[in-house]
Amino acid sequence: MRNRFLLTIIYHLLLFSMTCYGCTFQSSDQSLEIAEPNESASGETDASALAVIRQSAHRLSGAANDYDPLMQMIGDARFVLLGEATHGTHEFYRERARITRRLIEEKGFDAVVLEADWTDAYRANEFVLGKSKDRTAEKSLSGFTRFPRWMWRNADFRDLVGSIRSFNDSRQPDAKKVGIYGMDLYGLAESLKEVTQYLRRKEPEAAKRAAKRYGCFGSYGDNPPQYGYDVASGIKKSCEKQAAEQFQEMEQRFAAWQNNPRRERSDDLFSAYQSARVVKNAEAYYRLSYNKNFSTWNLRDSHMADTIHALTGYLDALGNSKSKIVVWAHNTHQGDARMTDMGESGELNVGYLMRKATDGNSVLIGFTTYMGRVMATSEWGLGGVTMRVRPALPGSYSRLFHDSGITNFLLIFRGNERLTHELSTTRLERAIGVIYKPQTERQSHYFGAKMSKQFDAVIHFDTTSAVKPF
Repeated sequence: MRNRFLLTIIYHLLLFSMTCYGCTFQSSDQSLEIAEPNESASGETDASALAVIRQSAHRLSGAANDYDPLMQMIGDARFVLLGEATHGTHEFYRERARITRRLIEEKGFDAVVLEADWTDAYRANEFVLGKSKDRTAEKSLSGFTRFPRWMWRNADFRDLVGSIRSFNDSRQPDAKKVGIYGMDLYGLAESLKEVTQYLRRKEPEAAKRAAKRYGCFGSYGDNPPQYGYDVASGIKKSCEKQAAEQFQEMEQRFAAWQNNPRRERSDDLFSAYQSARVVKNAEAYYRLSYNKNFSTWNLRDSHMADTIHALTGYLDALGNSKSKIVVWAHNTHQGDARMTDMGESGELNVGYLMRKATDGNSVLIGFTTYMGRVMATSEWGLGGVTMRVRPALPGSYSRLFHDSGITNFLLIFRGNERLTHELSTTRLERAIGVIYKPQTERQSHYFGAKMSKQFDAVIHFDTTSAVKPF
């Protein structure tokens, strides 16, 4: 009975913090007021850092050439990871869109990958590729129905989707077009349906096998946290074997397509294959959420990196030119985890995995703010509201950037040894996700990081505003 009670508590905690969307770093006593920050550098060191920041900063004014130095630094890199310090800041979305448009138009990037579920984003993908019945960019974002909807159903992202559709429409019929894809693993129910529906269209017998395997989930597909809880408590047998078997079958089907020298584009096949990957990894994520010795964070970020690699392989197989991918996700996913407190405790992330796998072909870009407004919520599942972002704490990078006296700027670390050295000291970095807890700001939203080694560049907006959801 005691174990069941503990599992119940864990289950409700999971609903609150099961994603990075929350981005709260829990202390042992959440009733504490904001603690005094750990000073990470002496006054002399701050003065030296401020001097090199002022010397190295590229001021941002909204001009068309704002990001010329960034484009030059990116060069021929195939992967650009654009972060964000919150999940609800207008300036972060707007500037990521500006950079993304330039990457598409000037450097031939042909995929935008989001910290979003595969099936949700795929509706937007079909719109930009001209394959959907949706008549507007805003309508194409209707697939984002789960909390927090404002992450993708907002004006800034809608405008980017519309501009990508216009770009694709202007291309020659045989030219590569730009797609939009999700890389997360929470859409279990939708992914189950995607696999079986694809197989029903292509091979009824294979569809029957998939339906039988996925039948293991029963009604749990719509409530995967409950699936994890029931498996952990012994109420339900796991579906691990069935999910793995179906993924293996889809993997073989996709490999046969890849090995066919006369292959033709098959987005439906790749989508079903990726959906089977989601089912396999989502099953593990929810089942293992109750195992204190297992890192579901690492599983999730490994899944996201694997999705990027799988997408790269698919797009490369479609033409002679290599694909180029821009990734949108939170700073905590995009910066190299090895350079943070979390990395020291064994946490990995997309940024680290991409750096490791691509040998210099990935560029990691972070975003920061000092104060302003943000779209967020105080509790998991509640509607988003505009909240005031408190001024950043002393001892943090955001406070250091504010003290530079430059309002909005770009810092490029790669190739700037002095700047890299000055900002390689561990300081506080703020992370606000969907949930913002200003009453426990220090405990809930700050961690230690070596920013110049965590990212290749950082973009700072001193005072920011909230995204506008629709």
